[in-house]
Amino acid sequence: MKTQGSYPKAVKSFAAFVSTHLPTIGLDPAEIQLADERFDVPALIYAWEQDQLSRYPEQSGEPWAQSRGLLSLLGHWAARAPRVPERLRRRIEAPPGMRKATYQVLDEFSNAERAALQKAAQSDIRELEARLDRGRELLAAGLDPNGAGWRELPNLVWAARHGLARIDVLRQHLPAHTKSWPRQLRDFLAEVPGDLGFSGLVRALHRMLFPQEIDLHPFRVLLLLAMSDCTPEELHVLQVPDVEFSSEGARLVQAKHRAERVRADFHLTDPSVTSAATEDMVFAGRGRWDVPGLLRRLIHVNALTRETFRFEPWLFTAVEYRQSQGMEPRHAPLRDPGRRFTDWIASHTGPGASFPNGISLPHDARRLRKTVKTARVVALGGTLADLAGDDHSIRVFRDHYAHGTTAHVLAGRAMNRAQAKVFAKVTQQPTLILPDAQAQLGEPAVAAALGVTPEQGVELRDGELDMGVSNCKDPHNSPHSVPGKLCHVAPAMCMACGNAVVFVSQLPQQLLLHDHIEHMRQVLTPPTWEAVWGRQSRALAEVFEECADHLPAARQLIAERAVTLNLPLGMRTEYHR
Repeated sequence: MKTQGSYPKAVKSFAAFVSTHLPTIGLDPAEIQLADERFDVPALIYAWEQDQLSRYPEQSGEPWAQSRGLLSLLGHWAARAPRVPERLRRRIEAPPGMRKATYQVLDEFSNAERAALQKAAQSDIRELEARLDRGRELLAAGLDPNGAGWRELPNLVWAARHGLARIDVLRQHLPAHTKSWPRQLRDFLAEVPGDLGFSGLVRALHRMLFPQEIDLHPFRVLLLLAMSDCTPEELHVLQVPDVEFSSEGARLVQAKHRAERVRADFHLTDPSVTSAATEDMVFAGRGRWDVPGLLRRLIHVNALTRETFRFEPWLFTAVEYRQSQGMEPRHAPLRDPGRRFTDWIASHTGPGASFPNGISLPHDARRLRKTVKTARVVALGGTLADLAGDDHSIRVFRDHYAHGTTAHVLAGRAMNRAQAKVFAKVTQQPTLILPDAQAQLGEPAVAAALGVTPEQGVELRDGELDMGVSNCKDPHNSPHSVPGKLCHVAPAMCMACGNAVVFVSQLPQQLLLHDHIEHMRQVLTPPTWEAVWGRQSRALAEVFEECADHLPAARQLIAERAVTLNLPLGMRTEYHR
């Protein structure tokens, strides 16, 4: 449909370009023919495409659409033409000479913006309900102005309800200048910003009884923030018969035309959502702030509109100044100048307003839905399949929702946590205990300094936790094994473990392990050796540096007693290669 709509524009644009471009290269536009091989039509098409790119903004989709439309029309012509130059046929079958514009995917509103939008919307709904409540009171007190007079405000509200409050009628019964109007009417008109005079009075009277388009934005904001499975287009086309209330909540029949899908969703009443009566002592409002409550309030504020105008029962119906003489209802498009979402935000922006620092651009209602989706990301976490839920494919969620700032922040935090765990393991080093401290490991203060209980300190001192080349604070709680099971990587990973405790008496075993690691340096490739033995080698070097005075005696002990590396049987093959 987009290409078909570009046909006329593409033909006009190409013809205008050819008529100005050909004279610059010495050709007469009147002589050019598509089937004439003397003219390089593909070159003209390319030059026209480049000219189109220079005429539109970088992210505009018009150049691609017009090029695609022109090539499509030429393709229809080529299918019927008796003779088409081969170069032109190949150009027609090729794609447009520019890529299709890719629009920047919308980001969600920040949490602070979401809270501010929600608060402003609730405040506006309270004000709307209070205004309509006052209008109904005036209506109840009013009479037919043809008998009771046209200078009383209640009578004019009655006239608005019965279709008599038109500019031509008011001119017949009120003075031409507002200064001569009754004080009550002048004060009433001053309450409404905008046009003064008769047109302003007509708008003000209808405003007391019927919602305007700008009044419907708060409902849309709150409903989209409360309904994670509803798009703006689905919400906008809802009618009163599509909503069915029960004691448990509200059932909605929603239609998504882009996906050609109709579904029914049930929204439960939220017991955690408080009534407006507990939040606003001036005007209690009409219900709750959950989805069923908001729908009830929206239907109620438009009840008089449906009763007066017998209009189609759209949920989003607004009475606006449509013609020169009166007010008319229609399904609110919410996109006309002065009545858009951005206009509603602008009315609350500024010092002392709901949004003193404004709301980030663009002011697009689709960002409300994305805000809800990212809140779901925060709540659920998990895989893309979990986050996509039952209203998106994984691909759609990945391309249109997972890019959001909140999702990126959460992903970054998850990565940081994972890296922190890895780094914590990588940076763990064994603890060297000198002989004087070894004898005192059973004392509470010394054991606490080592990070063990006095009982564990006694076991370490007496060699009951000897793992071969070092002792272990807790062999059943190793960072390299499943908690609760005996460590299965000792002594291979002891020198890269924070549980390891090395005594000076174990230096011979440490030296033998170091010799083996150096031997493996000659056997393995450098990257493999670094991955397997690099950390242990550096840890041993630190131990040897701290107890350098004891190393000669340890070497002598190895030589005198023929000390061998104390290894489990399963590891001897690896260590003796």
